Amino acid sequence: MKQLNEYLQGVYDSVVKRNAGEPEFHQAVYEVLESLQPVIEKRPDFVSAGIMDRIVEPERTIKFRVSWVDDAGKVQVNRGFRVQFNSAIGPYKGGIRFHPSVNEGVIKFLGFEQIFKNSLTGLPIGGGKGGSDFDPKGKSELEMMRFCQSFMTELAKHIGADTDVPAGDIGVGAREIGYMYGQYKRLRNEFVGVLTGKGLTYGGSLIRTEATGYGACYFTEEMLKSKGESFAGKRVVISGSGNVAIYAAAKVTELGGKVVAMSDSNGYIVDEEGINLALVKQIKEVERKRISEYVSHRSNAGYAEGCSGIWSTKADIAMPCATQNELDGAAAEALIANAVLAVTEGANMPCTPDAVALFQSRGVLFAPAKAANAGGVATSALEMAQNSARLSWTSEEVDAKLKAIMRNIYSNAAAKAKEYGMEGNLVAGANIAGFIKVAEAMKAQGVAY
Repeated sequence: MKQLNEYLQGVYDSVVKRNAGEPEFHQAVYEVLESLQPVIEKRPDFVSAGIMDRIVEPERTIKFRVSWVDDAGKVQVNRGFRVQFNSAIGPYKGGIRFHPSVNEGVIKFLGFEQIFKNSLTGLPIGGGKGGSDFDPKGKSELEMMRFCQSFMTELAKHIGADTDVPAGDIGVGAREIGYMYGQYKRLRNEFVGVLTGKGLTYGGSLIRTEATGYGACYFTEEMLKSKGESFAGKRVVISGSGNVAIYAAAKVTELGGKVVAMSDSNGYIVDEEGINLALVKQIKEVERKRISEYVSHRSNAGYAEGCSGIWSTKADIAMPCATQNELDGAAAEALIANAVLAVTEGANMPCTPDAVALFQSRGVLFAPAKAANAGGVATSALEMAQNSARLSWTSEEVDAKLKAIMRNIYSNAAAKAKEYGMEGNLVAGANIAGFIKVAEAMKAQGVAY
């Protein structure tokens, strides 16, 4: 990691002191601050207005108990969280994650990243994130419904169509959004666009499910074009097998690439003939089984336990789409040894700082998450627009808007990196482009904000 100047180091030290035991949040803050050193040299007004000091502190952190009854009649207790991080440019917007790893620090890291990601879309949405340490694995339909209803009973007090609009994330798909939306509607007696990722029969948007994966590919396509390259004929390794991974794989295939490996939290599959995506979707989305089932249907495919080994698979393009810090320095070295051309973060902060540094120092094209995976939240904002206007756009209309947004994000990130003397560094470019818009809004609204 680069050395911060005295002022930014003071901001970072304060974050660490005030948020002890939250390493993911510390990591996310440091990565942004180190990109902003040239900005504060040019814009001392941001320092005098305390923008950096304020932007690293959430406007509101909500933590609550979620009590529910399992199928055996036993009372279970989980923790729920919602961090409303920054509303300078619009209502809070960000997903809800159900996973045992969820804690306040993880939600803060995700919410902080969301500020800049949402800003990059060019749409009027602020940054927030929520979730619970509830584990959906092995739960029955009724248990899922009861948990979602209990979670929303508390969360409903703090959200609204013009206040905070959650969406899905890990462990929260269309089923969970449906249960939560139904409970919100019963509690508030209003039918409004308070959640995105809804079903198409009650206000959802076409392409929303596919958007994060598609958007990551559109961003990568622009990045590859800058070097005269494309997806055509490229071997692609994608970690994960949730929505982001599955629809990234679909778009890669459409653009002429061949996906040869995918994974879940237990292990990974390699299929040199190209991953059969219909089979993966059947296993993961319909049967809700582990990805190891794939080899039972594809005799030439292989399966290995553990997730990290996937990065030893030869790839021209790698797309980590599973979870934070899944791709470390050793994995980066393995990819580089196999002559990887480009790496795109489909998940939130899936590459460790040492992995990012290796990719950048070795000339690997690198697309950071807050830019590359912004397609999901961009399409969520498009869903909000459709809900407000009581309209429903065609899939072609939404996809065209999504592609235009992702192209603009790439252009803006590349331009800011060049403007501040870091041409080609899309991490810095995305951080700067996202930050400046929010900082200007915060300054305009006064220090009391």
